[in-house]
Amino acid sequence: MVQVPGGRIELHDEGTRRSWPVEVSSFSLDAHPVTRARYAQVVEGMPAGTDGPNTPITEVSWFDALRFCNRLSQIEGRTPVIEWGTDPEGADVRVLPGDGYRLPTEAEWEHACRAGSVDVRPGPLDNIAWHRGNSDERIHNVGTREPNAWGLYDMIGNAWEWCWDIFDAKVYGAYRVFRGGGWLDKPRGCRASCRRKSHPSFKIDDLGFRVARSTDL
Repeated sequence: MVQVPGGRIELHDEGTRRSWPVEVSSFSLDAHPVTRARYAQVVEGMPAGTDGPNTPITEVSWFDALRFCNRLSQIEGRTPVIEWGTDPEGADVRVLPGDGYRLPTEAEWEHACRAGSVDVRPGPLDNIAWHRGNSDERIHNVGTREPNAWGLYDMIGNAWEWCWDIFDAKVYGAYRVFRGGGWLDKPRGCRASCRRKSHPSFKIDDLGFRVARSTDL
């Protein structure tokens, strides 16, 4: 885990041309996405696929990512912080105070991705990311491109990453945010500010996640 300092980030939505500032407290974030090998160690029900053990886990839903977080917390003797509700679309799932694992908010994700930079992405695209132009149209092992200034790998490219937030409840209902771009995306999709969304049950071969923990408790 990498300790991410607190700060202020301004999020942007291209569709609505809306911007809003968010204050981010310090937190810890995994240095790279959860790999297939790590996922298999923590939970049962490994998604089918032939990708290597050190590639990002994909074909996992937002719900799957939350279950992983709680199970990992239990294995490490931490207090699980994901509290499940009864809504089938996850509208009443909550994050409780505690030292357990969770998904980053999208403000935390973008703040960590930028690592103090105000550029479109925190480094030259080919150096920091696997994308359509250099990936040979396949996923790659984590940590094989350069990290950003805070030591975080694969924040851009390789696999999109689920975040905690609902995208726009009024328009898209339960759809949750994912960030970062994937191995088949063009440069436009591989930007620190790029926001995408889908239903929390959605699974696809270029969407995974990384875990976070609160440190200001």
